[in-house]
Amino acid sequence: MADRSLRGMRLGTQSLQSEVGVEFSPRKKSVYRTSDGETFEMVFAADAEVPGVWESAKSGMEGVLLDDDGVAVISEAVETKIPRSHWDMLLERRTRPELEELLQERLDFLRARRGQQKIGA
Repeated sequence: MADRSLRGMRLGTQSLQSEVGVEFSPRKKSVYRTSDGETFEMVFAADAEVPGVWESAKSGMEGVLLDDDGVAVISEAVETKIPRSHWDMLLERRTRPELEELLQERLDFLRARRGQQKIGA
């Protein structure tokens, strides 16, 4: 039995597929430069939106996108909407004295339901 051995491929180490007929998706290279002068390239899909800032894999510093002439691309600042809290939205509908009056009415109702009397009356 020792003289007969199984011959074959190692599983997982070699692919049986060939690269014939494989077409890669269209790509584009973008060049970035860090503040210390290091330049590096990143490859993105052709239809992807290229970010204006990217972190260098080597130094960890943020690089700024460069155009074809090697000049930094200045991105337009997008105006973001400041999130409003529930309190801000409530103050848009009612004034502070109205809110205090509503609070007092609710407290009186809850105290009456519990059988308690109004404090200070």
